[in-house]
This record gives sequence, C-alpha cells and structure tokens, in this order.
Amino acid sequence: MRAILCVAALVAVVTSVHPVFAEAPPDPAAVKEEDGKYLDKEGNPTFKITNGSTDWYTYSGYRRYHSECHVCHGPDGEGSSYAPALKNSVKEMSYGEFIEIVASGRKNVNASHNNVMPAFGDNPNVACYIDDLYVYLRARGADAVGRVRPAKHDDKPPAAQQAEDSCMGKK
Repeated sequence: MRAILCVAALVAVVTSVHPVFAEAPPDPAAVKEEDGKYLDKEGNPTFKITNGSTDWYTYSGYRRYHSECHVCHGPDGEGSSYAPALKNSVKEMSYGEFIEIVASGRKNVNASHNNVMPAFGDNPNVACYIDDLYVYLRARGADAVGRVRPAKHDDKPPAAQQAEDSCMGKK
C-alpha cells in the first residue's frame, strides 16, 4: 500500500513540475549528485558511468528491469513483438510521462496492432524502483551501458536503502 501512495505522490509532484507530454527530455548528462543519485540539468534522475563502473541506481534499474519488464519489452530494453523498445522510448518522453505511463498504464490501438501496458503503480517491485528503471533505460538509450549486466557498480548508498525500506514498509 505504501508503494501505491509513494507512486501516486510522485506522479502528482512530477506532473506538476514537468508537463506530462513535454518535449524530448533534456540531455542525460549528470550535473548534480544527491546522496548517490545523479540528476540532469532539469533535475531528472540520470546515470553516471565512470571508468566502466555504473552508479548504483543504473545497476538497480538493470536488475529491476530484468525482473519485471523484459518479458514484454525484451532484453535490455530492445523491444519485442509484444511491446516497444523502451531504450528508444525514453529518448522521446519526459520523466513525468514515463512515471505516468508506468504507474497508470497505457493503451495504444492502431490498425496494425493493439498494445496494452498494464498499470504498475500498485506493484512495489516496480513502484519503489521507478527512478532506477528510468535511469537504466536512459543509460541504455544513450548507449552508456551495454546489453549485459554491469560488471562494476557503486555500492548501494544509505539513502537508497532508506528509501527502499520506507517504500516497502520496512522499519
């Protein structure tokens, strides 16, 4: 239940600050770091790859993506016959739009196919790690990380553990 409330609050905040269907997202270059999380010039979560080592959130996003998203969207965000390549989609959508679609779902109907993205706002394995998923997919879209599990990554920051515990209802 906490995950649902966390995502609902995040959607409300993000969409009030960033228009949901904004122009293409800004340059993914990290310009700021807060407790191990990197942000772009607009304040959106982003990745930081240094000497072949990924930041924790990119690594966590890889793990979450492959546990929850790859069945439909294909390995490493490359897409499948069921769903589009998310590594390309995040290059064309705002952070707010990403949050909205993941939390609320989406239905695309056209002459060639029907795509239905279910809502994941009530799934804590997605909702509690939505920024991590976004960061990983941004890194894939920028070709900053390859199609394999990142070999080296930063340690999990205490802030990440605290956020996870809070979202998952742990003390």
